[in-house]
Amino acid sequence: MSQPDSLLDVRDVAVAYGPRVALDGVSLSVTRGEVVGLVGPNGSGKSTLIRAVTRVVRLQRGTVRLLGEDLASLGQRDVALRAAVVPQNPLLPEAFTALQVVLMGRTPHLGLLATEGGADLEAARRALEATDARDLAARRIAELSGGERQRVVVARALAQEAPLLLLDEPTAHMDIGHQAAVLALILSLCRDGARGALAAVHDLTLAAQSCHRLVMLHRGRVVAEGPPHDVLTPQRLRQVYGAEAVVFDHPLTGRPVVVPDVAGTAVPSPL
Repeated sequence: MSQPDSLLDVRDVAVAYGPRVALDGVSLSVTRGEVVGLVGPNGSGKSTLIRAVTRVVRLQRGTVRLLGEDLASLGQRDVALRAAVVPQNPLLPEAFTALQVVLMGRTPHLGLLATEGGADLEAARRALEATDARDLAARRIAELSGGERQRVVVARALAQEAPLLLLDEPTAHMDIGHQAAVLALILSLCRDGARGALAAVHDLTLAAQSCHRLVMLHRGRVVAEGPPHDVLTPQRLRQVYGAEAVVFDHPLTGRPVVVPDVAGTAVPSPL
């Protein structure tokens, strides 16, 4: 049986924390082979959307479908077999080694009371290799820097071998070399059409360089969606972020580069 092209379908989703509305009528989709970037100011709802997709927070209204199946009808193991998450601030067992943490990504593939076998260990080692974290395998989490921990968390998600990757600031705390490597890895994983990714990315230039489409959130609503050039305009950045920015094409990729106009030299474009 052929697998559905649609990995994630979010329709009219609303979430609230008490009286505060975090998401209000959000709709988006992710298909196989594409990386969709989720951008927007702090507090716009990016992390909440990723939590809602994996049932960490409850929907007030709307529907979420994973690989064509309604999220409400899926057990937690079924969700984990479909979607792997890189959370923004993961809680990790300090006494575990990096390899032990990455092996946790294999849990959905194990039967009741089963332990990891050779295939699971190989999957974990491949994930560590892919994230340039092989040399961290025997080190305890308590000994790792923030960037090293983040690479281990990304490796754990890769070891899960789910078709949908949900990434909340996947390059947080990483140096520029590892940022580029992780985003290139995500693109390569999706390139063959077996996987897709939804990534909340704070850095707009990184998002533009690494994502096929961008979805911009503001105050819990989708205010723009499309190719990076269509979404990242000076006018929209002024409206949504309240800041002037210079946007120009990267000389090698042709994709947008966003630079805050801290010197106030940009001439505002008419709205």
